[in-house]
Amino acid sequence: MANISDHQQTRLRALQRLVIDMGRKSFDERYGEVKLTPVVGLICAYEEEANIADVLRRVPKVACGLEVTPLVIVDGGDDETARVALDEGAVTFVFPVNLGHGVALRVGYDLCVSLGAQYVVTFDADGQNDPTEMPQLLQPLVDDEADFVVASRRLGVDNTGDRYRQLGVVFFATLMNLLTGAHLTDTSNGFRALRVTMLADVKDRLEQDQYQTAELLITSLKRGWRVTERPAVWHERASGQSKKGTNLLYGFRYAAVLLATWRRER
Repeated sequence: MANISDHQQTRLRALQRLVIDMGRKSFDERYGEVKLTPVVGLICAYEEEANIADVLRRVPKVACGLEVTPLVIVDGGDDETARVALDEGAVTFVFPVNLGHGVALRVGYDLCVSLGAQYVVTFDADGQNDPTEMPQLLQPLVDDEADFVVASRRLGVDNTGDRYRQLGVVFFATLMNLLTGAHLTDTSNGFRALRVTMLADVKDRLEQDQYQTAELLITSLKRGWRVTERPAVWHERASGQSKKGTNLLYGFRYAAVLLATWRRER
């Protein structure tokens, strides 16, 4: 929320809180005293009606010997994403209006912390990540070797043809490593496994409404949590267009979040 007054920020945050509270009221009416399984597959979806059913059908019921629940945060929109998620049996939280991917993730993290999950695996609703790869990301957490596992398309396979986006992955990983002392190959990937005790420590420090991948990663690194990578396959989105904007706009905004978070956490 750069370049707006403190008063405007306060108003926007109050409106955001109102929307989240409306979503939580509907969630509580639908599920009551729901308890999440040890592993949650967290998907934040904005107008992904055409893609999300196939993604949900690929979520394993058990990973690393632990039961898995798919949790979908529907970030507003005018299509039938919420209906499809509910029809597929996912635990579903619906915003009445769009708030942004970062806000949706924070709500998902809060639910995982408060409703008893132990591990969270986040992935996209558009088919770019394969949910069947969840166990290989989760295993280092279960084995207590890491607290945060990033899926790396550079260690695995990148099936997309966007050369500029691929170069951006290399550039931002290099910049992140220089600023934090990490040794990661893919720092802009939203396919990741997270320990819930780590989320409980960092979630209230997260501020970004969009482009939040860098913020979560830097905050976790700076607070001493163990971060590692595992190879994964990156696919073209199943259908539709990316909500992230052009490569230039995405790169500029991602860099701004990365640098702002580093200054805040150093």
